Amino acid sequence: MAIGGDAGRVVGDGGAGAGDDNIILNPEFDSGLDNWSGSGCKIELHDSLDDGKVLPVSGKYFVAATGRTDTWNGVQQDVTSRLQRKLLYEVAATVRLSGAAATPSPCEVRATVAVQNTDGRQQYISVAKSPAVSDKEWMQLQGKFLLNGTVAKAAIYIEGPPAGVDLLLDSLVVKHAQKATPAPAPDFKNLEYGANILQNSDLDDGVNGWFGLGSCALSVHGGAPRVLPPMARQSLSPLDGDDGDGGEPLNGKHIHVTNRAQTWMGPAQVITDRVTPYATYQVSAWVRVGGQQAAGKPQNINVAVAVDSQWLNGGQVMALDERWYEIGGSFRVESSSTPPSRVMLYIQGPDPGVDLMVAGLRVFPVDRKARAKHLRKLTDKVRKRDVVVKVTAAAGGAAAADGVEVRVRQVSNSFPLGACIMRTNMDNEDYVDFFTKHFNWAVFGNELKWYWTEPEKGQLNYADADDLLKLCADHGMCVRGHCIFWEVDSAVQQWVKALPADELSAAVASRINGLLTRYKGKFRHYDVNNEMLHGSFYQDKLGAGARAAMFRAASELDPDALLFVNDYNVEGACVDVRATPEAYIAQVTGLQEQGAAVGGVGLQGHVTAPVGAVVRAALDRLAVLGLPLWFTELDVSSANEHVRADDLEAMLREAYAHPAVDGVVLWGFWELSMSRDDAHLVDAEGEVNEAGRRLLQLKREWLTRAHGRADGNGEFRFRGHHGAYHVDVVTPAGAKISQEFTVDKDDAPLVLNITV
Repeated sequence: MAIGGDAGRVVGDGGAGAGDDNIILNPEFDSGLDNWSGSGCKIELHDSLDDGKVLPVSGKYFVAATGRTDTWNGVQQDVTSRLQRKLLYEVAATVRLSGAAATPSPCEVRATVAVQNTDGRQQYISVAKSPAVSDKEWMQLQGKFLLNGTVAKAAIYIEGPPAGVDLLLDSLVVKHAQKATPAPAPDFKNLEYGANILQNSDLDDGVNGWFGLGSCALSVHGGAPRVLPPMARQSLSPLDGDDGDGGEPLNGKHIHVTNRAQTWMGPAQVITDRVTPYATYQVSAWVRVGGQQAAGKPQNINVAVAVDSQWLNGGQVMALDERWYEIGGSFRVESSSTPPSRVMLYIQGPDPGVDLMVAGLRVFPVDRKARAKHLRKLTDKVRKRDVVVKVTAAAGGAAAADGVEVRVRQVSNSFPLGACIMRTNMDNEDYVDFFTKHFNWAVFGNELKWYWTEPEKGQLNYADADDLLKLCADHGMCVRGHCIFWEVDSAVQQWVKALPADELSAAVASRINGLLTRYKGKFRHYDVNNEMLHGSFYQDKLGAGARAAMFRAASELDPDALLFVNDYNVEGACVDVRATPEAYIAQVTGLQEQGAAVGGVGLQGHVTAPVGAVVRAALDRLAVLGLPLWFTELDVSSANEHVRADDLEAMLREAYAHPAVDGVVLWGFWELSMSRDDAHLVDAEGEVNEAGRRLLQLKREWLTRAHGRADGNGEFRFRGHHGAYHVDVVTPAGAKISQEFTVDKDDAPLVLNITV
């Protein structure tokens, strides 16, 4: 369905219609350099270069950008009068490098749209890029872009290589992007959920069906655990008809791998014919290391899935000693047309010479419908409350309280469900309409980050953040402050990196004082120092106490804001050994011991092929902190929108059904406004896809409606989701009393007294 708005409004005067072809004039230089110019450089027309070694691939000519003194110098064309706002364009450019300064190494080349809005704001839209363009052959850049707002001027240009490198352009095509027909939902009718697809996984037939990668040796021994690992038991037991505490016992056998000369050596099995494309598979096993080489050193163990030339991570764990460890994870083989020619699963990771033991390895497709049924029961306990509408007759009134009709309608669910937005999104009315209708929290993608608000020392820019805050305030939105600092080195601006320790300390103090003083009371949360499990810039420069000092300062400046740690991969079954729940717990408790007022734990939630039992295991472990857990940047990705919808539903249901989770914020929802490909819920021109429809379906499911008559005691009972409600009470005589009320979280029933 298309969201309303003026999708046909033309930018400039006399713009081309949506059905027109290439909006680039003279795209193959048949008319020489007409309509083309150099962006900070000269351009020259050629029919060949280098004694005929470089020839055009389409048409008779190509153009060369020469005398380039900066990376942004290149070939450009003004397209102001030929672009429409809110229309998706696809771009294809054929490019190459040339000149004596062209390096043997490939260089990055980009297609960029430079926009000046009618309010004077400048915007540079990255459309397409390739890091591998060279002087050896022509290459094609491909990408898409959309203009959200009305512009005064727009130009597309090709840029990117270092200064001194000549940039060649053979042709440029910019057309309205045609909508692709969505792929159908995958056919899983023959899938046997919960069935192990591995051969001889119980090892009753020795190592038959298994082989060792490389020169390692496999043998079978006893002494392994006889119970399923907890994450597998959580998924498989409901299918066996119990409450998740049982499961088929294991026989205690394990594969023992010796003579490992490389980290990748371990037991393997080819599973090509047993994997169904787009199905989500859970991986579960017990693993252990041994031998003299393992003593005293943590060992990384990983379940790897090789799909032709692609590598998937099926789970990972760090073995700290010679105990048995649970390893769990998931994977999915996505194939739009041709099935993979070879799929191999293998266990790898410990140092060479370290023995590896694997027991009870299972790989099975997960039944998400069965899981959803289970989660609905948990949701009823966690997100609902008993309500009693008690109707009494007015003193001296003739109307009986019993038998009156009661109609209850939930107006909104109070569970925080938010989305990431950016300043450029505000210029698109359709985007704003979807955002404000379907979300109640927000976070800014970049506009509050230090590199955005102070890209150069002393040059402060809060205008974008101010605009976004006003939008949210106008629609009653709560907002997360993301982020005060970002601990990862690559996210720190160059002028900050160049500061000596004393000046850096002063700059940090200035940043936190300026930001939190300006916005005191405006942000409900702050991510104080983003991704501290993955970076250590400020800690390395300022010492071990720097992180806790940031929290203490933030707490003093804005005591009402909840202060969060925020990181990625923690919920992903240890696919990142730096980001295990245990490592996160240790980080939080360490900060608290230094006086940091950590008020919440942020799980970014950039997940792939999520499995409910695996996600819940991480949430259960983190819940011991007693702090609110939030999914702060949730997104899922699949080329098939039906699979994407299933992934999104799986994550939202797990979050909503877990008592420690206090909110979810999506890391975007609109095509071209998300950091991951194939993750959007709404396409660039406003059409909601299957993933978006699933979100709206869940939101409807989580709104309670109840209708009936009061009993002999004048009571009408129901159990409803937390949130705001409207109730109508209608007497047999036709009189109607209406009332608004709120169902808050509480174990005791809410009694609503209404007099008729």
